[in-house]
Amino acid sequence: MAYTVREKNGRDQAWVDATLRERWGATVIVSRGCLYHAQKHPALIAERDGERCGLATYRLERSGCEILTLDTFPRFQGAGTALIDALVVRAKQAGVRRVWLVTSNDNLDALRFYQRRGFSLVAVHRNAVAQARKLKPSIRAVGNYGIPLVDEVELEHVL
Repeated sequence: MAYTVREKNGRDQAWVDATLRERWGATVIVSRGCLYHAQKHPALIAERDGERCGLATYRLERSGCEILTLDTFPRFQGAGTALIDALVVRAKQAGVRRVWLVTSNDNLDALRFYQRRGFSLVAVHRNAVAQARKLKPSIRAVGNYGIPLVDEVELEHVL
């Protein structure tokens, strides 16, 4: 299936906010002990036949490009790969050397997805979710597949 990926624009803001709230419980994301307002960061939107079907929020810094959120609907149809491919192109254009992200230990689908697209596991931050809960108390105790949310797992793709 063919997807078009584009940068978020002003007409997308309400949809981005609603998508983040639906998928993440808030527009606030915690990564490595820092709180980010994902809706205020750059974002890529995947579309098919004029319909939005994917969202990736990210932040660029000198050391790399961090993926803050990645969501597709429906899942497993290729929109996530299209978003990652487009994000890698933007990261290269910005002159950064890596794209990276942090996910939780329960997110087996994400671990599979990213590794199949060239990302490597580079760190496990033990008990980091307890610290994240201090910044975002709504983080659940038990996540996907009944796995307790305890650790943050860091992945990167070196460009």
